[in-house]
Amino acid sequence: MSHRSILISVLVAVAALVAPSAANAAPRTGAIVFSMVTEDHRVAKDAEGRELPPKAPEGGIYAVRDQRLNQLTEDPSDTEPDFSADGHTIAFVRDGDVFSMRADGSGQRQLSSGPELDSRPLVSPNGRYIVFERRTAAGAPRDLYTVRVGGGAPHLLAGSPADEHEASISPDGCTIAFVRSTEQPGGGAADDVYTVRPAGIRLRRLTRTAGVDEFAPRSLDETIVFSRGESTPGPSAYGDIYAMDENGRHVRRLIAGAGSSYVEDAAAGGRTLLFRRDQSLWVKQLGGRGRMLTDLPDNSKTTSVFSSDGKQVAAFTETKEEQSISVIDVASGRRGYAQVIGRPSSEEGVTTTIGPVIAWQPVPHSR
Repeated sequence: MSHRSILISVLVAVAALVAPSAANAAPRTGAIVFSMVTEDHRVAKDAEGRELPPKAPEGGIYAVRDQRLNQLTEDPSDTEPDFSADGHTIAFVRDGDVFSMRADGSGQRQLSSGPELDSRPLVSPNGRYIVFERRTAAGAPRDLYTVRVGGGAPHLLAGSPADEHEASISPDGCTIAFVRSTEQPGGGAADDVYTVRPAGIRLRRLTRTAGVDEFAPRSLDETIVFSRGESTPGPSAYGDIYAMDENGRHVRRLIAGAGSSYVEDAAAGGRTLLFRRDQSLWVKQLGGRGRMLTDLPDNSKTTSVFSSDGKQVAAFTETKEEQSISVIDVASGRRGYAQVIGRPSSEEGVTTTIGPVIAWQPVPHSR
């Protein structure tokens, strides 16, 4: 079987993600977009027994919608897609630079360049600019920058000797919340939540808790939701979920108790939270009680996002054995279209994996 044939067979399997049964058709939503790469590690030889050069990886960014899977880009280094609020523009990363394109993959435009490593682009709600993280080298602290969607020089948004990351733009586009990790004299780092305006002005520190971290903020206009606990990966990691006003006042605990809780996403309007607790995904209306949405495999890593109407959740789940994407109905908790993506193919030496970042294309709300 050829390398391309193996890739095509994997793509056909991926298309099953959105193949609803006739009796239970899913509501129409935008495309789920993600990066995927297929690598062939087998050793090939020519007719005289000499080893041929290894085959280059194949892949790029893909979109699944209505039982169809489309390849939007053909560069296997493409990753970390993010949609604009109108669903027309995708920002993504290629070889350490930020790019943008239309939702169908056309109109690709390079927005950043240079020796720095750029990552995690977020398109502003008005679709005019992109916030992204920049490192001077692998492993170096990150700073936050902005760049116009139409192109131009990047501008420093928040920078320091510390590590700025995990930016979140409020729905009105007026506030950007982020985490600053500051090295501590005795070792380790302290994570606190800050806010800044898109022009890089009015930098404000919102949390000052010694011995505990604040991380994973989500800016919801006048409210910021965040996790508080130990953010360092490992057995000591834990978290509860809190909310505060955008000025840092009126801090209140939203989710606590048995099992650590970590913010995943917030639905449109910011009134419903999606969060991870132990090996499960939960939803919670602000001011209401939490409700478990679905179980997760043991020792798995998960990234999950709401659809733009908040009625469904797309979850990317990774274990040591496999990767999968599933679509979950929020009202019923029914998991549909689950499909294993990242397991080795039937032919030894060929693997297909998807990136940890998934984006769900926004669609206009029905009235």
